[in-house]
Amino acid sequence: MENILPLAIDSVELNRPIIISGPCSAETEEQVLTTARGLARAGIKVFRAGIWKPRTKPGGFEGIGVPGLAWLNKVKEETGMKVSTEVANRGHVEAALEYGVDLLWIGARTSANPFAMQEIADVLKDAGKDIPVLVKNPVNPDLDLWIGALERLYNAGIRRLGVIHRGFSTYGPQIYRNHPQWRIPLELRRRFPSIPIICDPSHIGGKRELIASLSQQALDMGFDGLIIESHCDPDCAWSDRNQQITPEVLGVILDNLVFRDAPVPTENLVHLRRQIDQLDNELIEVLGKRMNVSREIGAFKKEHNMPVVQAGRYDDIMTTRVLAAKSMGMSEDFMRSILSTIHEESVRIQVELNNKKQS
Repeated sequence: MENILPLAIDSVELNRPIIISGPCSAETEEQVLTTARGLARAGIKVFRAGIWKPRTKPGGFEGIGVPGLAWLNKVKEETGMKVSTEVANRGHVEAALEYGVDLLWIGARTSANPFAMQEIADVLKDAGKDIPVLVKNPVNPDLDLWIGALERLYNAGIRRLGVIHRGFSTYGPQIYRNHPQWRIPLELRRRFPSIPIICDPSHIGGKRELIASLSQQALDMGFDGLIIESHCDPDCAWSDRNQQITPEVLGVILDNLVFRDAPVPTENLVHLRRQIDQLDNELIEVLGKRMNVSREIGAFKKEHNMPVVQAGRYDDIMTTRVLAAKSMGMSEDFMRSILSTIHEESVRIQVELNNKKQS
């Protein structure tokens, strides 16, 4: 994917930072137009609205469908904004193109499905229309699957490609609705430097109060723009009300964000990065020693016919280490994640040792 073109609509390049905003779902014509007017006053140039909404369970609001595309046309006529929506199959793409939608994005559930991605790629190729397409990361942290979705579109002749980082699904109570795992989009950037990356702080955070900080964090890491859910009356939204903000609040957030046109010089970071490299090597060495001790413990357990996992010991480690980490300014979730990973590797080593036959 060496010939990715800059994101552009009607040959007009979308300058960095790209800001896309609008409601999670198009609900009524009045709601769409009222939101769009507020966003236009805030200076937004690209309007977004979900026309078809993939829901986890049946019975919920699954989008207004094709009638909502006519509302998007009214947004274009009245405000001059470009319009965008999510597509998930051939019918969606054909309808969006028929109504003159300017930009398409592909959701996390769809980007994880190679059959659906190929169907979308085929219909775009058949249409022969030069339309920008943004691909959200798959629900699971699978970089190759994300790249594969992009390659299907690229192979169909789509060159105005970009990605949306919306985080990855989690289980149980978490700070974020979707864990950001920033290293994955940054690795995508390393492999394909020309692909624009847009952050979706609404879906990462899942709470409107997290949008500002996540947006700044994304811009500080060199992301090319933001896609933020905005609604004229968020508390009454038919879907994802907790993560939507009013156009007025969006304007305040954008006014307070720091946009950097060029990367911050890093010469002064060389010394600090050398310290990081040294500390990382020390961490690896310490972890290696810890795993050697785990092997000795595993041998003792095997000799005395003891179970590999002992819940009491695990609970004690988690409690004491998390408290120690918190006292040093680290988050509890971070330390639990680290300890859980270390514990899993220790268990793997001991199980492997336990299953090894005596020679």
